[in-house]
Amino acid sequence: MRLVILAAIAATVPLAPLAAQQAPVPLSAPAPTAALADGTILDVVATGESTRVPDLATIRSGVVTQASTAAAALAENARRMAGVLAALKRAGIAPRDIMTTSATLSPQYRYAENQPPAITGYQATNMVSIRFRDVNASGAVLDVLVAQGANQIEGPTLSLAAPDAALDEARIDAVKRARNRAILYARAAGLTVSRIVSISEGADQSGAPEPMLFARAKDSAASTAIVPGETRITATISVRFLLK
Repeated sequence: MRLVILAAIAATVPLAPLAAQQAPVPLSAPAPTAALADGTILDVVATGESTRVPDLATIRSGVVTQASTAAAALAENARRMAGVLAALKRAGIAPRDIMTTSATLSPQYRYAENQPPAITGYQATNMVSIRFRDVNASGAVLDVLVAQGANQIEGPTLSLAAPDAALDEARIDAVKRARNRAILYARAAGLTVSRIVSISEGADQSGAPEPMLFARAKDSAASTAIVPGETRITATISVRFLLK
């Protein structure tokens, strides 16, 4: 009986170190990711803005012609479009600022009850996109285009030639707005802003043009007026704050 008891004791001795190795970590030891456990997380979405006067106008202009045959419609369209392009060149518009956006030829139909559609002629359309780097002078150029045969004009779309600086100003404004809002919430909760945890930028950074005038003056001798107004550039960010 004594030998059996001694053997049992000896069998338990090697297990003691193994149990010590597998002892759980004390709960008081913080995990590496628990750095924010002693504060309150606040997520804020803020939109900043800046303003600029647009310095770039983009207008679509072109020629629409109709004739009894496809060849005649294309020939007349090409003749008048050549005059439009020549007028743009004389006005100082650089070739890089002129781009063809569409060139189409389509039949025109006459519809009658109980009869199949009948082709009555053809319509040819040639449209170009024109960038005016002098917005104030673009109205006068449009009048010249009409005089040279352009009979379709769309626009203008006003924008900034170099928007990066204005967008950076909007980003800075967004950060300031986010921090001020975080301070407001922290004070209301009896806390203070400790630090910024993360910042992410939204994908909807943009410029929002204000309404602008694009109309022919009543006096036929006056040029078409294009008023640039003011463009608002916005940037939206999401900021996570740690409050304590």
